[in-house]
Amino acid sequence: MKEDLMRYAAKMDLSKMGAIMPRRMAHIAQGAPVPPKLDYAANITAKALHPECQKLRVEKVIEREAGAKSFVLTAADGGELARFRAGQFLSFSLLIGGSTVTRAYSLCCPPSWAREGKNMITVKPSEDGFAGNWICANWKVGTEVTASAPLGEFTYTRLRDAKHILGVCGGSGVTPFYAMAAALNEGSEDFSLTLLYGSRDTGSILLGEELQALAAKCGRFRLVNVLEQGGGDENGYVTAELLQKYAPAEDYSLFVCGPAAMMQAMEKAIAPLGLPERRIRRKTYGVTEAALEAGWPADAAGKTFTLTVKMRDEVFTIPCASGETVLVAMERAGLTPPSRCRSGECGWCRSKLLTGTVFVPARTEHRRKADLAYGYIHPCCSFATSDLTVCVRCE
Repeated sequence: MKEDLMRYAAKMDLSKMGAIMPRRMAHIAQGAPVPPKLDYAANITAKALHPECQKLRVEKVIEREAGAKSFVLTAADGGELARFRAGQFLSFSLLIGGSTVTRAYSLCCPPSWAREGKNMITVKPSEDGFAGNWICANWKVGTEVTASAPLGEFTYTRLRDAKHILGVCGGSGVTPFYAMAAALNEGSEDFSLTLLYGSRDTGSILLGEELQALAAKCGRFRLVNVLEQGGGDENGYVTAELLQKYAPAEDYSLFVCGPAAMMQAMEKAIAPLGLPERRIRRKTYGVTEAALEAGWPADAAGKTFTLTVKMRDEVFTIPCASGETVLVAMERAGLTPPSRCRSGECGWCRSKLLTGTVFVPARTEHRRKADLAYGYIHPCCSFATSDLTVCVRCE
């Protein structure tokens, strides 16, 4: 080997070596001043279809029952929209009265709509509502909004869920189920759905005609309207007996979505079913009233504590009422902490509790064991029971 190298070196004309560097420098001088941006085609496609943020425009506003409105959304730049699964949601960033808040709304349309360049959400105002009332009053055709990519695990997953889903919802909790029924009708999902939809009366059935039309066309979707004031397929409330009546004889999964009061009542109704936890999916629209939660410490009621927030190398001291979540207190003070689902599940708002104590409703307790052990909280579902010090984005 050594002899071969020596013979090769002896044949080299070293006098030409001096000309190499000038030629290289000439080529470099002719090149672009900025290095070329190289990325795999798959990564480019993934960023386009699953962005961290979407700029959307209101294309159409549809009046619904009980003062609700559906908003058809398209990409503000006319481009493609992120793909989604039936049951997922978008988290919207809203500037209301000088405060930036986030709110999650389920996509109320089949997944094929994204390929057609549009999404839809349905928002129902309420007597003491905040963001929903503001959206219904202020979003018009042409309004531009900022949303996350589609999020959430309230979706049918073949490896986890049974082939038949028994769904239970109330109020605007019907919207993810509407997306599922529409997906079944178009053939983009492969399961069967029986939906028990609780409403006060016939006039408050959100998307009622659309759901009836889907049930008539799609043999894999059955709709059961449960009305408090009578006149429905079933009357009264969704109870354990009603769940057992409509539960499929074969293996099934239970999906429940609705306001906090309904979700609490459903926990008692679910227990007699004897379903394994892996077969139950829950989606709560926010955590707003601490006093309604089981286990809420009565001695904290009506108190206001001092919340110290360490955020982006700054320290803020703000009031925090015991009946509002730590996240709401921060937003009310004009801070912009990270948040998405607002129900304790996604962990996007995860923060370090440095001092103080909080109350977390059992139904929204989704923290990992390590986070419980090392003092991390989800401010979106944590209520102050003392003065607090919280580090936001402490990593």
